[in-house]
Amino acid sequence: MSRLRVNAFGLSIDGHGAGPNQDLANPMGVGGLALHQWVFGTKTFQRISPDFAASLTAGHVGREGVDDDFAARGFENLGAWIMGRNMFGPVRGPWPDDSWKGWWGANPPYHVPVFVLTQHPRAPITMEGGTTFYFVTDGIQAALARAKEAAQGKDIRLGGGAATIRQYLSAGLIDEIHLAIAPVLLGRGEPLLAGIDLVSLGYRCTEHVSTELATHVVLTK
Repeated sequence: MSRLRVNAFGLSIDGHGAGPNQDLANPMGVGGLALHQWVFGTKTFQRISPDFAASLTAGHVGREGVDDDFAARGFENLGAWIMGRNMFGPVRGPWPDDSWKGWWGANPPYHVPVFVLTQHPRAPITMEGGTTFYFVTDGIQAALARAKEAAQGKDIRLGGGAATIRQYLSAGLIDEIHLAIAPVLLGRGEPLLAGIDLVSLGYRCTEHVSTELATHVVLTK
């Protein structure tokens, strides 16, 4: 049976899942890149995003260990993804054309169907490597139903942004959440858990371990 999972979601000490002022130059918001330093040097990241990894860690062999283990777990037994429109790209409002096809180049790292939440219809985009982006305009429940059908019993990974995860959390639809809490403060940005009563929703901490670059926390319902 498919589970809805959040994996490797970077969070600041002060609870932000992205920095302020997200745009083309700062896709994770100002300062947001610091939330993901734990994953950039891992073997898993070098495997799934070789071009981006090379620009960040040129000449370095990928790290193994706890950080890499958590990164790898995020890609196990996946049959589909769901993400918010802000994670897909910086374009806002009606799609001006079909030129924007994501941040990830011709061969995105997903390799399964990806369902993008949006208010503006767009035809599906088939990419290299088995990734097809489908644009869902009728809400989070509809996206989850389509993802479950596509996943065929495998799990579904819920990507960002923070607002998308908050919607699914508030509806009690997420089965497991892995947060990678970075030792940084952002001050401003997108809060992830503010105002959400995780205890009342039935979540408990089932795993936690720290490395030099992150504290990994797993919450399970």
